[in-house]
Amino acid sequence: MPAKRIVFTGGSGKAGRHAVPHLLAKGYKILNVDLKPLDVKGVNTLVADLTDNGQAFNSLSTHFGFEGYDEGKPPSPPDAVVHFAAIPRVLIEPDNKTYQVNVISTYNVIEAAMKLGVRKVVIASSETTYGVCFAEGDKDFKSFPLEEDYDVDPMDSYGLSKVVNEKTARAFAMRYRADIYALRIGNVIEPHEYDRFPAFLADPLSRKRNAWSYIDARDLGEIVHCCLEKDGLGFQVFNATNDTITANIPTAEFLKRYCPDTPITRPLGEWEAPLSNRKTRETLGFKEEHNWRKYVKG
Repeated sequence: MPAKRIVFTGGSGKAGRHAVPHLLAKGYKILNVDLKPLDVKGVNTLVADLTDNGQAFNSLSTHFGFEGYDEGKPPSPPDAVVHFAAIPRVLIEPDNKTYQVNVISTYNVIEAAMKLGVRKVVIASSETTYGVCFAEGDKDFKSFPLEEDYDVDPMDSYGLSKVVNEKTARAFAMRYRADIYALRIGNVIEPHEYDRFPAFLADPLSRKRNAWSYIDARDLGEIVHCCLEKDGLGFQVFNATNDTITANIPTAEFLKRYCPDTPITRPLGEWEAPLSNRKTRETLGFKEEHNWRKYVKG
């Protein structure tokens, strides 16, 4: 059976540069679409501005490499699209550009995918939709755990762009009867960044904006893999986080100490991350490999 062909946008970014090799190892054939190249053997990078709908359409309807020309026919549409390309946070570009780029590029990619006949798209949403990460001042979460039915209410341009992108995905999924899964990605931790965790543990409130949660970049690749292998769910939102709270105190005790006035809506696992991945585990079958305790002493 031929390898599934995946167009991965934003594969050169912090998350993508770990997710792409993970998917490659799973047997997918991948085209990276980005503004800068990705140094991964066997993966070509097509340089494209996805805010241009023509470039977005062409990026999803091109050969993955020179070997495509040997087939003697134009390329078929990819089997799936993973859309991670974006301005990755606030304070990189002006707010209006962050919103514009993230919203328009996502619309263009999903529209192109749908009109080319692709029926599986995975998009990067964000923990910022929960409204605290880039809030002005000290904002409390409305309840714990943070699950996918939480009333999202960001006040920043980045988080707002991700809420709009989820609505865009839902609209196209309904119209085309497609599977479009939005990943609310937590604070991405690369393998070399675990040396930051002792400081996190020493200053618990420093992690409030991330809801004391994280996602290992390699485990994020596995969540994407689970999404690509799970069909028939229509539009879905999944929290993309690891299993465990970034604290040395069990979750219920920790939240009682540091968020005493925030309601708890269901019993939490002993070390469950407050930004919970329960749905991701139960629906997609995700199993983490990179628990922070494997890499951090004490």
